[in-house]
Amino acid sequence: MSGPAGGWVLGVDSGGSGLRIALAGVTGSGAVEPGWETVTDGPVRTGGAGIDAEQLLERVLPAAGSLLARAGAAARVTAVCVGAAGMATLGAQLRERLPAALGREFGVRRWALAADAVTGYAGALGERPGAVVAAGTGMIALGMDGGRWRRADGWGHLLGDSGSGAWIGQRGLAAALRAYDGRTGGSSALLERAELMFGPAGGLPGVVYPRSDRAAVLASFAPEVAACAGNDEVAAGILTAAALEIARSAAVVAPAGGEVALTGGLFRMGDPLLGPVRAELGRLLPGAAVTRSTGDPLAGALLIAGRIAAGGLRLPPDRGLLELG
Repeated sequence: MSGPAGGWVLGVDSGGSGLRIALAGVTGSGAVEPGWETVTDGPVRTGGAGIDAEQLLERVLPAAGSLLARAGAAARVTAVCVGAAGMATLGAQLRERLPAALGREFGVRRWALAADAVTGYAGALGERPGAVVAAGTGMIALGMDGGRWRRADGWGHLLGDSGSGAWIGQRGLAAALRAYDGRTGGSSALLERAELMFGPAGGLPGVVYPRSDRAAVLASFAPEVAACAGNDEVAAGILTAAALEIARSAAVVAPAGGEVALTGGLFRMGDPLLGPVRAELGRLLPGAAVTRSTGDPLAGALLIAGRIAAGGLRLPPDRGLLELG
């Protein structure tokens, strides 16, 4: 088959819950055309050296090769964008190894390594100024105006990610254990759901603490908190507190009068979380247009790859957030 005018580009979205890879064609102007996508289960490991570049490559390279085979024997990748959770603070190994590996495997010479907040931003707002709250397992707010980035949070589930899925899930499970103990501030509704999901409450530490994907395990309980919020004041209070944390981060980074886009799987909870988030944003950022993103971080990774393939990316480079080669 004849290839697209601008060649083929590869987008990678490595998040707290899993890894997605997509191949798409690009027009001569850098616009991305529909392509193919594949998903691999589970997040990429993070250890003492940061995000595990070898594991990411072990999963990305075969998947990308399979996608290229679908595109035809003559298909070649002209640009790649890898967006990864934790890139800003834990991405040293990725920055060291990925560009050379992609060049060896696919002959790629144009690449971008981005924090997943940047690919989330590109998926939500493209290249125009504004702010994006990317909330899933983790949470980060990112704003762009005047050729520079501003970020708030995104420090991981032990030191930050306030209002995230892991943050909500941790507080929900803590409230379940308070009820199990008979302490004030507990929720019998959350206790019931926790035991249905994880087994006897007394065994929760053994379920959560040893897991290398602890943040994802905690975040898996966030939808249960949302499900209880309509009839349980403890669950409702957790979501209200999460909404305030999310809005505070957005208020720090949003340019005056700019659009604020909400992206990420956490907002699929719908009104139990979106209602309080919109209320807090209205209070802290009066007059700001608040929208739901129509494009996700994988779409943003493809947009960035398409633009660098065409030589026309209008997002500012930044050490850690968006590095270009």
